Amino acid sequence: MIIIGELINSTRVPIKKAIEEKNVSYIQDIARKQAESGVDYIDVNAGAFVYEEVERLVWLTETVQEAVDKPLALDSPRAEALKEALKVHRGTPLINSITAEKERYEAIVPLVKKYNARVLALCMGDAGMPETAAERLDVARQLMADLERDGVAPENIFFDPLIKPISVDGAFAFQALETIAGIAGWNKGVHITCGLSNISFGLPHRGLLNRAFLVMAMERGLDSALVDPLDREMIKLIKASEVLLNRDAYGAEYLKASRAGLLD
Repeated sequence: MIIIGELINSTRVPIKKAIEEKNVSYIQDIARKQAESGVDYIDVNAGAFVYEEVERLVWLTETVQEAVDKPLALDSPRAEALKEALKVHRGTPLINSITAEKERYEAIVPLVKKYNARVLALCMGDAGMPETAAERLDVARQLMADLERDGVAPENIFFDPLIKPISVDGAFAFQALETIAGIAGWNKGVHITCGLSNISFGLPHRGLLNRAFLVMAMERGLDSALVDPLDREMIKLIKASEVLLNRDAYGAEYLKASRAGLLD
């Protein structure tokens, strides 16, 4: 399971305040905690600063990578912000994100190619955010064809089926699960990820819903997620599910986590 730590996001009030004040120690402490939990990427998002996003995203990128030796998921829809952050990023980044929208695709795909980056591809096109699994899969097929044509390796593509809150429509979870299963059925070697916590927005006991949905999504083919890596119950479920889905040979990672006391 490829885990993307979600905690350094400017939509979170304490993070926004820390970015405004350029509180290096606060941001780096959260980065270290996520790195120590074993994440594969640390997401950095400065989107709450509409007019200062470029400067703020560069600052976040430099600040986090001064503290931890982890690649980042550079989280912005703006090519200008991504371009500047990529200049200072170390290692192989994950660009979060590209879509099938013509203008956004044409602005971001050259950056993916230039930096040989991995890229998170949202199942969204010029018509907006699809409602049904069939519509999402149509967009995903278009993105797959375009990215392959432009020389992006399948293993560098992370499809996001767009998780929408079930507090708005109870069918949204099923539509996302069907999309995940459909993409996994291509057997193309791509990854499938999601912003997991969106599923529970507006409801109580969000952690319970997030964890239940995660297990269901993993069974359908999800192999990555943007999560709170400090949620030990979530990590325990990921480790257990990997074993049960035969994604952890001989339970090696499960046993390692158990010996480290991470499953207690």
